[in-house]
Amino acid sequence: MLSRFKIFLLTLFITISVTSAAYAADEPWVNDLRRLFLLNSATIYELNLRTFNANDTNGNGIIDFDSGEESGNFINAIDRLDELKNLNINTIHVMPFTPVGKTKALGTAGSLYAASAFNKLNPQLKSDKSSLSIEEQAKKFIYEAHKRNIRVIADLPACGSYDLYLEQPGLFVKDKNGQPVVPADWTDVRLLNAGSEDKINRDVYNLYKGFVDMVMELGVDGIRADVAPLKPAKFWKELIEYSRKKDPQFMWLAESSDSWMTPVSNYGVYTTYDKLLEAGFDGYYGSWFELKNWETADELYKHIKFNQKLLSHYKDKKSVIGSFSTHDEMSPVLINGDKYSQMILWLNATLPLNAYFVDGFQTGDNYVYFWANKKAPQTFTDDEYYFVHRGKIDIFNFSRRPGGTNKDLNSDFGIAAKFKDVVKAISANGKFTILKSSNPKVFAYAMSHNDKTILVFGNLNFSDISESKIKVPKFNEDLMIIPLHLKSVPVFKDNKYNVKLEAGEITVLYVEGFSI
Repeated sequence: MLSRFKIFLLTLFITISVTSAAYAADEPWVNDLRRLFLLNSATIYELNLRTFNANDTNGNGIIDFDSGEESGNFINAIDRLDELKNLNINTIHVMPFTPVGKTKALGTAGSLYAASAFNKLNPQLKSDKSSLSIEEQAKKFIYEAHKRNIRVIADLPACGSYDLYLEQPGLFVKDKNGQPVVPADWTDVRLLNAGSEDKINRDVYNLYKGFVDMVMELGVDGIRADVAPLKPAKFWKELIEYSRKKDPQFMWLAESSDSWMTPVSNYGVYTTYDKLLEAGFDGYYGSWFELKNWETADELYKHIKFNQKLLSHYKDKKSVIGSFSTHDEMSPVLINGDKYSQMILWLNATLPLNAYFVDGFQTGDNYVYFWANKKAPQTFTDDEYYFVHRGKIDIFNFSRRPGGTNKDLNSDFGIAAKFKDVVKAISANGKFTILKSSNPKVFAYAMSHNDKTILVFGNLNFSDISESKIKVPKFNEDLMIIPLHLKSVPVFKDNKYNVKLEAGEITVLYVEGFSI
């Protein structure tokens, strides 16, 4: 049985480390996001400013402006930054803050990804309670994030809205009938014509160059490129190099996966994940979101090995985010309950990748909106209905802030994120070792560096208990073992750990004075 003394050591261990990492707010901000990301040390929190700190006083899930309620904006978002700091979030991914289209729109506020301009800020995000201009409000929000040692990633939309098409039809791909192309089933946007590898489209390139100039002027630290495969590698290479001349630490993340190989349109280009990394992106999404479909440990191991091989292939260092749960994925609690969220949380904390979470994850929001797809009494677009993706964070309406009631998950979130920061040397330089498990549904691995080791055991069976014997070479029970997360206490006997894991349970142990 693990003693209270060892739990006390964990608390002390984390407190000292976090205190020593505090950022001096009076120092000028120096962007270090690219370095942090490439060391697998970023803990990224994705948020929609429009809902992040929305003031839904009557609790009906919708922001009623006529009743004095306020949607999320650059200014009121500042009030939640301390909350993120206390959770040890060191990077935020802000969903698009460009203006949104209102014609042929989805939802009563318009999709965040239906950009009607790329060099302006979304007027929906301006607070009427501040005399500052919207640009000054955005700069203040980013400044306040930096004061708390939180870096900022801006989201660059992949397509243009129908409004933008009406204004500048020459920017868009046309079909054989001369009509603008609707990519996939994204009915509220039209496909931009970025050109080809032989010749990029300068008009679209300059549109994106204007976005880069705007966000860098605001103080943003990096860009997440929405559906990056829709542009030629040459397009991205030139744009990334342009930004790096201004700031070598400016980070680029591609929304791209080795699982996505089918073009969203036959009329546009499709650049694969490996070509995007070659073009200069620092990282990509991987296929961690497939965890919900993996039934054996070998499937998890296969993707870990794939990424290790892929990311070591390039001359410049590369990394990946823990894309287990993104805004395009259904809430983890709807997939496999609270245990699935716990597993995602601790995999993010212990695997060699950058942790990634969506606003509301830490409290178990299921993103189910009771008014979904009902006719709205008021709309700000030409869509009269509250369009939403079931079980996913709302990006289409002026709706409530993400929430939830899972206090245990929220508490564990803070511990896991702090632990990831404390053991960042292991995440950046550690050796990943697969441990032999007698049960194919039980994964077991270790991360070791400088006589410090993280041991992780998990049950991919979310409907039943799984027992397993796990061999840990050269291990002995007299070592200093600190429990990070466990419910079923593992028993070490005959050079093996004997575990009996509940459905979907994950166990995390930290061991001092030991390496594999």
